[in-house]
Amino acid sequence: MQYDQMGGVPFPEYPRPLLQREEWMNLNGVWRYAITGTAEQPAAYEGDILVPYSPEAPLSGVGRQLQPGEYLHYHRAFAVRKGDGMRALLHFGAVDYACEVYVNGAHAGGHRGGYLPFTLDITERITEGENALHVVVQDPSDTGHQARGKQKLQRGGMYYTAQSGIWQTVWLEQVPVQHVAGLQITPRLADACVMIRAELAGGADTAQVRILAGEKSVAEGELHGGEEASFAIPHDALRLWSPEDPFLYDVIVTLRSGDSVRSYFAMREYGTTRCADGLLRFTLNGKPILLNGLLDQGYWPEGLYTPPSDEAMIRDIQTMKDMGFNLLRKHVKIEPQRWYHHCDRLGMIVWQDMPNGGGAYHAWFVTYAINVLPAVLRRFPDRFRGILARKDEAARSEYTQELALMVRLLGAHPCVGSFCPFNEGWGQFDACSATALIRSLDPQGRPVDEASGWFDQGGGDMYSLHNYFFPLRVRRQTERVAALTEYGGVAWACPGHRTTEGSYGYGAAKTQEEFALKYENLMLKTVIPQIRNGLSALIYTQVSDVEDEINGLLTYDRQVCKLPPEVAQRCAAALREAFDAAAR
Repeated sequence: MQYDQMGGVPFPEYPRPLLQREEWMNLNGVWRYAITGTAEQPAAYEGDILVPYSPEAPLSGVGRQLQPGEYLHYHRAFAVRKGDGMRALLHFGAVDYACEVYVNGAHAGGHRGGYLPFTLDITERITEGENALHVVVQDPSDTGHQARGKQKLQRGGMYYTAQSGIWQTVWLEQVPVQHVAGLQITPRLADACVMIRAELAGGADTAQVRILAGEKSVAEGELHGGEEASFAIPHDALRLWSPEDPFLYDVIVTLRSGDSVRSYFAMREYGTTRCADGLLRFTLNGKPILLNGLLDQGYWPEGLYTPPSDEAMIRDIQTMKDMGFNLLRKHVKIEPQRWYHHCDRLGMIVWQDMPNGGGAYHAWFVTYAINVLPAVLRRFPDRFRGILARKDEAARSEYTQELALMVRLLGAHPCVGSFCPFNEGWGQFDACSATALIRSLDPQGRPVDEASGWFDQGGGDMYSLHNYFFPLRVRRQTERVAALTEYGGVAWACPGHRTTEGSYGYGAAKTQEEFALKYENLMLKTVIPQIRNGLSALIYTQVSDVEDEINGLLTYDRQVCKLPPEVAQRCAAALREAFDAAAR
């Protein structure tokens, strides 16, 4: 197996930075696997798999596509010392799609949904010493109705290799019966304070809180379980988060039982404002900001959904920031929580998509007809569930539950500046209701992109425009902010850095010099004139190539930056100058 990282255990870093404990057990590494036709534990396993890489990913060591109707079995042993009065919590970062978990042959629980973490209390299932863990997974991929992003069994073009099974860290904690089960932290800039609510388990009713700015304690107090408390940030310690200064405060929460967790937050606020020209623009901490961003698919040739390492995620984010970008639109995928942590600490704003799902998409309508007749179909109502592939009521209910969980999970991350429930009509339904749900769950009031690209229902905070095929013209909006949420996508195949023979993109360049020239002309001659019409956010397609889609600024293997950084920086500076002149 071609893998070597810090002793051979992938992702040795603590996987949940917003609720971190010192003591934990990483269960990543080599497991046994089998793919069978039944849910019964197999009598024998086929070989080894490196968790948390999916069997379809080269780094897993398997190289096999899980098919609909098949069962993917995982098995490993782990040893524990049972602590008196302690609870054993088994955590999964994400498993795609449906799984059941058994410990020492006894059912411990299950989960549906391929993008969100879940936890099982296995205290009554484990014994002192060695234990056996068995996980069985099914994944219908694009033959089902579940959230799946851009995975497709028959990949090609803008759809990519389907992956399945465990694709984020698996880990175990032993915690006191009375422990911190969750934290909700909400900054309030206007009041120079932060609101904190703790979910306390096991009958605990009180927690001690300490807030640090660097090494200095700036606030202390007491929390009662389930109640929100306010902690004032002293004026001399008040420091606002921004891409230029991504300052984070640390929070330590301690119980009398001995449980102690560490978290963090930032003093920052996303919103909109009406400028002197009467047009709305996005704001950060009350000031207009041009959001110059990239579409980020989060795919890797070695690991598909799973990056090769924590350091690889950092390099992607930092490279884009060094090139002058301040925003990543995380496209129809939810990343491991450490990815958002790195955006928090490095100063990269994130617009978060909900992964799309539903039935088979009617490409003739949601892709081709809308691009031929955008003015006619842009406001097509999303109550026609058949044509937009959301006929299944159970799947709609599952989507709504997962949307709520995503907002709660990611809402505490300082980097997250917006949520988007639907993209380009893929499985879209009741977008206005989805927007209302997001607003009800987000105490920070972030802007919402209700329907990115088209099938606009008139809600949300953005007039969201995708433009690849026609001359760009942003119409002046008075009720929502104009956002160019996808554009560009010029394709250039970098020799020696491709994984497929396909070529997909929006316009093509024959050389790297032509690629850079097309990018610069697009920015300076096409985009900048639209800023005076209210354009406040722009998201170029995309961070990296993905399989056939060769329109990234980086090659798929991340070995070559196809756009010279000085070109990106020069364009970013010109865009900021034009925005500052318009947004007075």
